[in-house]
Amino acid sequence: STHPRLTYPRIRIALGENSQASFVTSWHTLGQHPGFTNAVTEIKLAKDARLDYYTLQTQMGQAYQVNSTQCYQAGQSVLNTYTFTWDGVLVRNNLNTYIYAPHSETNMYGLYCLDKQQHVDNHTMVDHQVPHTQSNELYKGIITGEATGVFNGRIYVRAEAQKTNAFQANNNMVLTDQATIHTKPQLEIWADDVKCSHGATIGQLDEAQLFYLRARGIPITSARYMLLNAFVSDVIDTVALPVLKHYLRQLLETKLSTFGLEVAK
Repeated sequence: STHPRLTYPRIRIALGENSQASFVTSWHTLGQHPGFTNAVTEIKLAKDARLDYYTLQTQMGQAYQVNSTQCYQAGQSVLNTYTFTWDGVLVRNNLNTYIYAPHSETNMYGLYCLDKQQHVDNHTMVDHQVPHTQSNELYKGIITGEATGVFNGRIYVRAEAQKTNAFQANNNMVLTDQATIHTKPQLEIWADDVKCSHGATIGQLDEAQLFYLRARGIPITSARYMLLNAFVSDVIDTVALPVLKHYLRQLLETKLSTFGLEVAK
């Protein structure tokens, strides 16, 4: 675009009984002019429906986005969400899921890779309202430059939601002293017959692992690339579409190359 732009897209996805679909949203901007996107998505899954919902954020220049997604799951439905944030000056992702029928499952996967002065917020919520439901959440981040990453994940387990399994993890790799990460995984549990866990890690590249690779003749930039690629591979491997998985690996290679890292030839 040659001028600043404001966009307000609204998406509604409704899957009927026994249906299955994959849906990919790709947010991409061209040019260096400021742009603001305020996106709202509503997802409703009927009984025995399954949805793989992918969000790709490859915004450039002066791009700002607030992305809000509300999900509602009926019985025996499966919802898999994938959020990949590669660029954007300021990105806020709100992902909320309400499970209101038994034997439903939610899996949330996320990866954010930031540099310069970029900022991303990932705020997630899973509300287990009934018994026999399951959720699993895994978000990983690589932060360098003066970038800032925020993860705020909350899981509610209502008093009626016995036999709930809920797991949440956020792992981060910080590559510079100026980079910042704020992580806050939370559980609010009112039931007593549940299996729930949450955790967060923030660290740097392991010097012992770097030494091992360098001792075998691998350049330092390639060694760092290999360790970071291994760090996020379990998130990318969850993608069910082979073409999309290959594309994400290309995006990761391109992004890490901007950090001064390269694939070993």
